[in-house]
Amino acid sequence: MHGRIIFLNGTSSAGKSSIARELLQVLDEPYFHMPVDSFHAMRSRREIDADRLPDVLRRTWRGFHRAVAGMAEAGNNVVVDHVLSEEWRLLDCLGLFDAREVVLVGVRCSPEETQRRERARGDRPAGLAARQFDRVHAHGLYDIECDTTTATAEDCARRIGAFLPRRPLPTAFEKLRARLRPDLRTVVR
Repeated sequence: MHGRIIFLNGTSSAGKSSIARELLQVLDEPYFHMPVDSFHAMRSRREIDADRLPDVLRRTWRGFHRAVAGMAEAGNNVVVDHVLSEEWRLLDCLGLFDAREVVLVGVRCSPEETQRRERARGDRPAGLAARQFDRVHAHGLYDIECDTTTATAEDCARRIGAFLPRRPLPTAFEKLRARLRPDLRTVVR
């Protein structure tokens, strides 16, 4: 049995981690929250040369994707919070995850609110969400979307939970795989 992946995609400070924490409380089945920030936090704090940093970050993201795939392949349900700000990240996930078992959730938030949240958090570079805004949702297809500008994380989690039993097929991931990865027309696993 393959586990389900609830894939929360949005800019930094859009509210993905808050929704994920609420999902763990409202969903009946056990889920693991796997935030990409936790993978970045596992890396040693030694400064990395600017010319090496892109390769280190890419390897981190690729490892994160494979860890998520491994958890789901072992039968675990997973909530992922992710930032699809680079096309290769989506393409990599499309090749690794069982597309029928992915619920792709667009987490949106107004630029003004993400900017306010960045300032309040103090742990993000100013303007990070604004730089990611157009790229994160560029693929343009979701199973369900939430806007945390006005909705609470709990409201979003409840909405996602109510959506799960009635999610339509093909999934957004199946449609994206057919469009962006025609080399993977058959189910990977």
